[in-house]
Amino acid sequence: MPRQHREIAVGEDALPTGTGRHFENPFDGRTLFQAFADACRRYGGSEPVVEDAVGGKSGYRRILTGARIIARRIAPLTDEGEAVAVLLPNANGVLATFLALQSAARIPAMLNYTAGPSTVLAACDTVKARLVISSRAFVEKAGLEPIVARLEGADLTFFWLEDLQKSVSKLEKALGWLFALRPMVRARPDQAGLILFTSGSEGLPKGVVLSHHNVLSNCAQIATRIEFGPKDKLFNVLPVFHSFGITGGMILPLLYGVRLYLYPSPLHFKIIPQAVARVKPTIMFGTDTFLNGYARTAKDSDFASLRMVVAGAEAVKDETRLTWAQRFDTLVLEGFGMTEASPVVAVNSPHGNRPGSVGQLLPGIEHRLEPVEGITEGGRLWLRGPNVMMGYMTHDRPGELQTLDDGWHDSGDIVALDSEGFVSIKGRAKRFAKVAGEMVSLGAIELMAKSLWPEENHAVVTIPDSRRGERIVLVTTASKAERDALIAASRQRGYTELWVPNAIIKVLEIPVLGSGKTDYASAKIIALGDTGTVTLAGTGPG
Repeated sequence: MPRQHREIAVGEDALPTGTGRHFENPFDGRTLFQAFADACRRYGGSEPVVEDAVGGKSGYRRILTGARIIARRIAPLTDEGEAVAVLLPNANGVLATFLALQSAARIPAMLNYTAGPSTVLAACDTVKARLVISSRAFVEKAGLEPIVARLEGADLTFFWLEDLQKSVSKLEKALGWLFALRPMVRARPDQAGLILFTSGSEGLPKGVVLSHHNVLSNCAQIATRIEFGPKDKLFNVLPVFHSFGITGGMILPLLYGVRLYLYPSPLHFKIIPQAVARVKPTIMFGTDTFLNGYARTAKDSDFASLRMVVAGAEAVKDETRLTWAQRFDTLVLEGFGMTEASPVVAVNSPHGNRPGSVGQLLPGIEHRLEPVEGITEGGRLWLRGPNVMMGYMTHDRPGELQTLDDGWHDSGDIVALDSEGFVSIKGRAKRFAKVAGEMVSLGAIELMAKSLWPEENHAVVTIPDSRRGERIVLVTTASKAERDALIAASRQRGYTELWVPNAIIKVLEIPVLGSGKTDYASAKIIALGDTGTVTLAGTGPG
């Protein structure tokens, strides 16, 4: 870890917004299972609190009963503390499965089923999973047979939820109801409670190991900034293999009595506005790309029930905020997070909203900014706090927890903080290019392209250049994109011509990951000309 740093901020004296070491955490000393059992006692177990797109409705007690039944079946097949892979969509079954693994003191490892078979197998190998919990109906509907075949070929065993449903006895159901609020095996808050995976866009996916304390701390931190409770209903389209999808979209709301509607895919741009109009939620999550997609197909009345949308994963454009404010009378709050932080690091609030920023760091988070060559404003963000992960597992060291150095995590993000602690994202360190000695933000170039062709999607990547080190390429769905327009826009912004892409490649679609983020690895392959149909639209100077 680098020793020199430009800025240290620890405690309330450093940031007046209270991003210090300590905050009130109502879940201290609790495990994830205990926190859910507490919610059942607090908010009542019988009334439906979870609903999904196939019509399933469940209360806390029913979910916990199902979890106890699943836990009894899984326990003989696995060891305490073992990682168990979960291949399920946003539906009632995934919540029961998650809580079953918590009850049995097994660690749910949430698989990204939108990745290819090799990537999914690599994730299982990384955490030394032997058992996969899934649904035959889901596999068939989502076309996941190649993934199942690959995992079974590697000697992984599948536990099918349908088989359990057919075989469960009346005695099992009765015992499940009787012991629903008790874990089968007692875990500790400092033990691993969840494993998520990085996207794998820059190599094999890494396992991010989060403790019970990490996840519950993040829930408590978020609750200090955004008010919600039993009168609210959350519509969650973000998949539960995504960090915000599982923490913000499943665990957090249920701990605070918020009713939850689980929707299986964020990509149903025409269907989701109709579903929201029918379900009438008050809160929704999304990314800028998703929010724009929904707005294009929605009637003005479809989102009338929403009081706010929390957005992350990519920068929220001013046009998006304006559209949702004017057409739907809905406040869009931008936040910032990473899987390694359980995931939320900063978020705007209704009472402290600064558009263009991602809000203030959550309480309890310490930070420091390391200087980056060529960057004059801000620095590389390092974090430490109760929500920061236990460590990684990597494919070359399967099953081995690689802990952090003194609890500090290098986010890899270049950020700046103003005097009130509002965070502005300048870009990923890996999303900066050094061209002819100048540091160039690829994210800023994407925003420039978006301002010129706002209805289209864009990805800016670099490819090797023997003379200048790197060449900048714009991959875009804008059929009318021209380099002259980019030159004019860069001059207007005060950029040098080094910020203008050397080539424009026009495609029908920009590749995206299952989380909704741009798949830059695939975009780079397109830029190198190894796949797809490309059109070179111009080259830069020299």
